[in-house]
Amino acid sequence: MNKKASNRSSQPTTTAWRYYVVIGIVALIYVGLLARSAYIQIIEPDMLKRQGDLRSVRVAANTVQRGSIVDRNGDELAISVPVETVWADPKIIMENNALAMTEHWQALADVLGKDVNKLTTRVIRHPSKRFVYLERKISPAMASYIRELKIPGIHLRKESKRFYPTGEISAHVVGFTNVDDKGIEGVERVYDQLLTGKGGKKRFRKDAKGRKIEIISEEKSQAAQDITLTIDQRIQAIAYKELKGAVQAFKATSGSVVVADIHTGEILAMTNSPSYNPNNRRNTAIHRFRNRAITDIYEPGSAMKPLTILAALEFGSVEANTVINTNPGWMRLGGRRVNDPINRGKLSLEEILVTSSNMGTAKLALSVPKNFLLDKFFDAGFADKTGTDLIGESSGMMHDRQRWSKFELATLSFGYGLAITPMQLARFYATLANGGIKRELSIIKNSQKEGERIFSKENSQAVMAMLETVVDEEVPKAKVAGYRVGGKTGTSFKAIAGGYGNDYVGIFAGVAPISDPQVVVVVVINDPGGDLYHGGEVAAPVFSRVMKGALQVLNIAPDAKEKLASSGELKAVSGGVNDV
Repeated sequence: MNKKASNRSSQPTTTAWRYYVVIGIVALIYVGLLARSAYIQIIEPDMLKRQGDLRSVRVAANTVQRGSIVDRNGDELAISVPVETVWADPKIIMENNALAMTEHWQALADVLGKDVNKLTTRVIRHPSKRFVYLERKISPAMASYIRELKIPGIHLRKESKRFYPTGEISAHVVGFTNVDDKGIEGVERVYDQLLTGKGGKKRFRKDAKGRKIEIISEEKSQAAQDITLTIDQRIQAIAYKELKGAVQAFKATSGSVVVADIHTGEILAMTNSPSYNPNNRRNTAIHRFRNRAITDIYEPGSAMKPLTILAALEFGSVEANTVINTNPGWMRLGGRRVNDPINRGKLSLEEILVTSSNMGTAKLALSVPKNFLLDKFFDAGFADKTGTDLIGESSGMMHDRQRWSKFELATLSFGYGLAITPMQLARFYATLANGGIKRELSIIKNSQKEGERIFSKENSQAVMAMLETVVDEEVPKAKVAGYRVGGKTGTSFKAIAGGYGNDYVGIFAGVAPISDPQVVVVVVINDPGGDLYHGGEVAAPVFSRVMKGALQVLNIAPDAKEKLASSGELKAVSGGVNDV
């Protein structure tokens, strides 16, 4: 009996076995928790931090309104106005069964100008999303109406919208922004970073009741800058009105006008036709966005003859009183013919410009070394941009090659064989008018750079005096009452594949007042469709009216009386002539 009792006591009981199992499980759980804690705290602690931050950390953004663009007098060309954006929270809409408010949704669709079915479909298609745009940048009045509808899940967010008070008049200069207020054309694009500024933001932690308990970080906002242009909106409006009227009257494809200050290189006006309304660009053809004054290139024709005469004067192969023999009115160069409409005989340099003699300028071009002539064209900037930094500006087309035939040099002398922009032509005439100093043109106020002398003052003034005679004797439509004006027409065929077509470009470039040149105006009428196509017929009248308006706006005194008083002195000092 005692032996049986002893055997029972030596065997483990069920209770003890279960105890050890429980202890083992607890130990495993404890080790697992320790391992998990170590993993979270040491190996990957960031996950829990992110989860905690999602519940307690908030970011408050401080947006900066886009800077304004103003003209030289402070008149606004581009401003930002307050608007609101309509957006939907589909999840809230579905949870509140807001789609059942059919009348409210119809009212929302009506005010937004949208189909109600398409509007609700955008919500139904993404029922779990938390943000869907319904309409960007609506007016405050529309926003107020939508707010009164009180549709659950429909919200409004404050934004700003770009507005252009001058509309199509300054569209090509100012450009425009996209729906996100990013500049994509004109000055808006070039100076987008300055105009945009930088918004600030503050990261802070809040408690369960929504109270701020800790500011984690803070970034200060950087205010956007306003941009002041050299444009004078009064002159810009005059130029656009006259150009638009001429393009319509002469049934032209397009046209451009550039007005610049001769002494500073500041662009006072730059306009094109056809233009566009930057406030409503729907259904606008893309080609209308192109700033033709800086992108389109043309062979300038006779408007380039003053440079050929200036090159000959600079080299010394002729003097201001030299006479060129153009008999018999034509010549052959390498099997190609250069000619005038009639035999003009012996011509002075001034008469070469007045009669626009191709023979005269061809002989002048051939009287100087090839490299010297070409260098003068390059010095004038006909292979370089003008310095405006505007997007899309062309540097023109002026070949820099070693071999030039005599015929090519002859055609270059009267404006063929190169292609330039209206802006480049304006810079050349400004250089001529200010005594031979070339300056970069500028579109931003107070950004002018020092110029460089490329022509002598004496020769530049001699050519300017000749250009005054050109207007007085041959281009009466370019005259401006009360002012002495100098300039030159250009009429050129438009190049096509394999040669030239039957379309023309009419050009006039000139300066005033001659006694003290202040303003240069270049007018280009591209492909006039009527019977009139010469520069003196289609471009000169526009020049006259634009120049008159610019001189009046700038309060520049008339100088026509000075011309009458000094005409006797000019005749008295004129000497003999030298034949070439």
